[in-house]
Amino acid sequence: MTPALYLAFGLTLLIVVLLVATGIGLYVTLRGSGPGTSVGGRLQTYTYIHDQLRPGRAGLRGERITGIRLRFNRVLSIFISRRLNDLLISANWPITTSEFALFRLLGSLLIFFLGWLLSGNLLPGLGLFLLVYISPGFILQQSIRRRRARFDRQLVDVLVLMTGAVRAGYSLLQALSVVEQEIKPPASEEISRVTREIELGRSLADALDAMAARMENDDLQLVVTSININQQVGGNMATMLEAVTATIRERQRLFGEIRAQTSQQRFTGVFLTLLPVIVGAALMVLNPDYMSTLFDIACIPIGALVGIIIGNILVNRMVDIKV
Repeated sequence: MTPALYLAFGLTLLIVVLLVATGIGLYVTLRGSGPGTSVGGRLQTYTYIHDQLRPGRAGLRGERITGIRLRFNRVLSIFISRRLNDLLISANWPITTSEFALFRLLGSLLIFFLGWLLSGNLLPGLGLFLLVYISPGFILQQSIRRRRARFDRQLVDVLVLMTGAVRAGYSLLQALSVVEQEIKPPASEEISRVTREIELGRSLADALDAMAARMENDDLQLVVTSININQQVGGNMATMLEAVTATIRERQRLFGEIRAQTSQQRFTGVFLTLLPVIVGAALMVLNPDYMSTLFDIACIPIGALVGIIIGNILVNRMVDIKV
């Protein structure tokens, strides 16, 4: 047997062992009791599964699916990453870290074998493997950026609603409930998460700080800091919110003008960064022999990669204007 066949056999055996181990683990854990109605069960449901799949939201079928997912994630707990979990929560993806890691790995291996079998060469399979393995992380980051941008556009409306509710005599928590009911996602989802964390015993300051950490928004950090200071020293909450709203409006106006003036440079940076990668992946599939000759000289791909990274950094630094 050739080394390539040994590698294919080893990877196939790895996938089979992983699937068998997962199946055995699921079979053993599924014989246990369901998620139940105990406090521990409810907290585990809150921790592992997003709100749309919690028991009671989708009837008996939804509860069974939730129970299966809970046990599935216990079996694959070795894949759990705190950083990845925070990213999935920031993107509001209805998937856990274990599921994300497993699906990315299995999908990459499947594409690797398909590319290898269709081309008859190991190099296209490796190229497709790397492309598919990296793509979910890139898509996740893009989803987080889009969601944070939508939240940023809604922040002024959130503050206006909160100011009106406070002036009408509502408490801060009641004002947050009003925002949760009236504002569309993602702002309503984040406010809802804050109110649930407070109901579970977390302090208001900690819940707001966690939301600011998820959104990584300077304007939101200003709002959270102002609210925390007001809660500690007292004062007129409505007046404070009005002043913060006026400041954020002016910042967003200036930021919008800057983005409009630098849009061409940002698009050029993204296009020039992705173009070599896309062309290289296409050539690996269409003409693997030609690409293999390039990779025989290690300095060529290494130099190309370094050039792409440096160019992307320089373009991003030029258009990164602080407001």
